[in-house]
Amino acid sequence: MSDPPENKPQWVQVARILRARGNKGEVAAELLTDFPARLSTLPQVYLARGTQQPEAIGLQRFWIDQNHPGQCVFHFAGSNSISEAEKFRGFDVLLPFAERVQLPAGQYFITDLIGCTVFELPALESQFSSPACDLEVAPRVLGAVRDVFFPGEGLPGTPLLQVDSPEGELLIPLAEDICTRIDTAARRIEVILPEGLRNPDAAE
Repeated sequence: MSDPPENKPQWVQVARILRARGNKGEVAAELLTDFPARLSTLPQVYLARGTQQPEAIGLQRFWIDQNHPGQCVFHFAGSNSISEAEKFRGFDVLLPFAERVQLPAGQYFITDLIGCTVFELPALESQFSSPACDLEVAPRVLGAVRDVFFPGEGLPGTPLLQVDSPEGELLIPLAEDICTRIDTAARRIEVILPEGLRNPDAAE
């Protein structure tokens, strides 16, 4: 079942403003998006701090700071001095959820994976199973995704789903042969776990 409309996120955070930069009203910000290039084409973004309602602000210019990895520079409309830029310190830069980037098939936003219920499917389904055995092959709820871990920068490896289960924390590789079905709209992930990842108590 999908989330009710009131529980769906309305905003996507793309940056966090750190401080004023230079003397022309620009601000330095921490990038929080994997798609920063699109920000240079937007006429406006939204700013909020804490629980404030986001407010639109015109965007005169945006660029990635090549001298500071992971940072960028915004020049907002009407900000032409250091004192004006300092007013934006600590604000979050947001975009409406409906305007976020559409990912290719097989790629997912971390925020879409967190909270999904994980179901374990039987490794092998017998062709001769009788109706009496249906309960034995029914998907078993493992738990919900709490977070997603990624290998360090430049390191090979598969992301891991951190799943909270009644038996404790499970780390499940986000690989196609293990996560056989991911339906973020239904908040459901189906997995077939290899022997090394199975909880020994699950088969009892």
